Amino acid sequence: MVAATSHKGDIGVYYSGLGAVTPLATVTVKSRVDGQLMSVRYREGDTVHQGDLLVEIDDGPYRAALTQAEGQLMRDQAALENARIDLVRYQQLVPQKAIPEQQLATQQATVHQDEGVVKLDEGQIESAKVNLAYCKISAPATGRIGLRLVDPGNIVQTADTNGLLVITQMDPISAIFTISEDQLQVVLKKRAAGQTLEVDAYSRDAKTKLAQGSLTTLDNQIDPATGTLKLRATFENAKGTLFPNQFVNARLLVEEKHGVTLVPTAAVQRNSQATYVYVVKADSTVTVRPITLGTTEGDDSEVTSGLAPGEVVVMTGVDKLEEGTKVGTQTPSAAPPVSPPVKSAATKRGKA
Repeated sequence: MVAATSHKGDIGVYYSGLGAVTPLATVTVKSRVDGQLMSVRYREGDTVHQGDLLVEIDDGPYRAALTQAEGQLMRDQAALENARIDLVRYQQLVPQKAIPEQQLATQQATVHQDEGVVKLDEGQIESAKVNLAYCKISAPATGRIGLRLVDPGNIVQTADTNGLLVITQMDPISAIFTISEDQLQVVLKKRAAGQTLEVDAYSRDAKTKLAQGSLTTLDNQIDPATGTLKLRATFENAKGTLFPNQFVNARLLVEEKHGVTLVPTAAVQRNSQATYVYVVKADSTVTVRPITLGTTEGDDSEVTSGLAPGEVVVMTGVDKLEEGTKVGTQTPSAAPPVSPPVKSAATKRGKA
């Protein structure tokens, strides 16, 4: 039979919840001008950085519009300059009663009107420059590009709903998971005390640890249908282990107990009346020992009463045991004895 020795150690208290990997930012890049898509400067699946040039749209029509607006501004500036010269002349003639005051007032209005026209022309130039800049689309965020949605040569429009491409921030990345409302108060107290709570993300089968991060925020309301609250944890994801919309098992560490008595979970037995273990006494007989369990984590369980560190408990074959049964045990870490090499008869004769 396999036995194990209870010992003092540390064990964590975790709240587990089902969750999904959720990017901190997902941007659908769309065109802000109409035109032909001339070139694509990225490859599908590339990681791009904010400001990187992604696509270029035909800017010919917008360059022409800019030239036209600049020409119109020059014409209207000349008209404004001429109106101002006339205004100065009329201001000199009115005191001499050479022209009526109404003509001076009309000229002042003309100058203001021409100033407005020049201001409008300047706005049209700025608008043309903005449209020209929109012909080169840069990455608005750092992240990974998905599949291309539009190929070069197509006409793109601002009214297109699908966009040109999608950028998803991969590092850091988050996971949204749920905990029971009964567990909420413990989490709130820890956060109010300024503690950073660690969160581990495990695979769908809960066997492979994918990443370790920390709790960043809580939702603002409990779902009354399920009695759960959504939480967000953030993880460093330089290796891309976590992928958007991936299902994960999240484990939130809310407490770490130190110096408690631990036994393998496999040694713990239960019936309808009690929880107990088979303790191996000094005379190699077993006795049933009722125990009280605390936290169970992985292969270890905390024993709060009924068992002291250093006592040997049976892990396998307990279905054949009863009070006072004599057993022979071995611990899982015990190595089998090594036998000395056997000398052959020919070797013995050679020595003789």
